Amino acid sequence: MHNTAYHIPVMLEECLSGLNINPNGIYIDLTFGGGGHSRGILEKLDKGHLYGFDQDPDAEKNAPNDENFTFVMANFRDLRRYLKIYGVDKVDGILADLGVSSHQIDEPSRGFSTRFEGKLDMRMSQSGDLSAASILNTYDEQSLHKIFGIYGEIKNAKTLARAIVSARANTPFDSIPEFKDLLDKYAPRGKYAKYSAQVFQALRIEVNQEMIALEEMLEQSTKLLKKDGRLVIMSYHSLEDRLVKNIITKGKLHGELEKDFYGNPVRPLEPVSRKPIIATQEEIDTNKRARSAKLRIAKKL
Repeated sequence: MHNTAYHIPVMLEECLSGLNINPNGIYIDLTFGGGGHSRGILEKLDKGHLYGFDQDPDAEKNAPNDENFTFVMANFRDLRRYLKIYGVDKVDGILADLGVSSHQIDEPSRGFSTRFEGKLDMRMSQSGDLSAASILNTYDEQSLHKIFGIYGEIKNAKTLARAIVSARANTPFDSIPEFKDLLDKYAPRGKYAKYSAQVFQALRIEVNQEMIALEEMLEQSTKLLKKDGRLVIMSYHSLEDRLVKNIITKGKLHGELEKDFYGNPVRPLEPVSRKPIIATQEEIDTNKRARSAKLRIAKKL
């Protein structure tokens, strides 16, 4: 039974199909969350094993009592290190759903959503020191400008950064409502919802070092997969999708495709589907968070 109250798994059947599951293989779910994708994988295993990674202590409560499953409380950037502890050096498939879980968004105290009046937190792992409030109150103007411009793709990032530095001199930021009051003054007319979502996305990415963690995970994943092993990654914004696409099509996170002496591409993976897979309208109607999801599937060469 999937814990849909915690998080509805996006494109579940497409992910399971993409993994091309061997009942006796070893699989990794790097974003366990509510366990929806993991339960789908476990249903297809016989003597195989699944390792579910998540850095959020709340996720462990959803771990199934199954001898074929091991929950690993860790950030997926530490993938290889933790698998080594379990004596695993090669795997048949790796899955990651890079979206924030519904549970995290809908929990006011976590500070992920503009809908609530909680603290400016946004930590995926509650043991982390960096929060959204500490970024807003301590980062210099240039650093804030960079975060909002790159991670939020906000057009007036420089102006917003200057306004934050000026406002915090009087009263440091602590709660979502007071920060929203400031955002309201700088959002384009009629575009407040989109603007605030972009700002919150930028802060969340910085708090959790998401882009750095993703780069480290993708590079480790290509080395961990067996020949013909599958990499199945679902992303929700262009920054993530670009990295996933690059590692699959070019073998590099940034830069040009390497070629050998004969002009043949040198890369560890090849795409299984030429274009990213997107959710059906029927799924989007029942789960709005599927709307922006892009699923890319690759095979180890």
